[in-house]
Amino acid sequence: MTNIPFYVALGSNLANPVKQVKQAMRCLSMLSDCQNWRFSSLYETKPMGPIAQNNFINAVACATTSLSAPDILKQLQQIESMQLRSRIMHWGPRTLDLDLLLYGNETYQTPTLTIPHPGLLERAFVLYPLAELAPELMLPNGSILKHYLQKISIDGVTLQAETEGVI
Repeated sequence: MTNIPFYVALGSNLANPVKQVKQAMRCLSMLSDCQNWRFSSLYETKPMGPIAQNNFINAVACATTSLSAPDILKQLQQIESMQLRSRIMHWGPRTLDLDLLLYGNETYQTPTLTIPHPGLLERAFVLYPLAELAPELMLPNGSILKHYLQKISIDGVTLQAETEGVI
């Protein structure tokens, strides 16, 4: 199997979110059968959903792999578990959230995994760091990523720090 590019969203709003996201970046960079890692800057973002909670720190990572999308998801969930992720409430606070956003140009739908990630194109906290890494990215629907930035507000998304040298 050839190396397929994939993108992962990272987010945290508990237990020192910057530290949580940077630790996740270190863990991602050590995954077997994944190489050429690149990481966006860190962004502070307002939380989604009806639950009052702290702001999030978000980023996006990209790499290439020979693994399948379900195998990548399994490794992402292991990293979340190592960082004490609990799935108590939907859209609730969390130590770490790792979402597989895109896997090559493929679409994928199972009970446990949907690619592209649902809501990808409506979430500024994903689109802005993703565009930082790949503004000309062709999405599985045939459109170019940067065109979606013109349709979504950057309100509530604040650049925090570049990740160079932090992992």
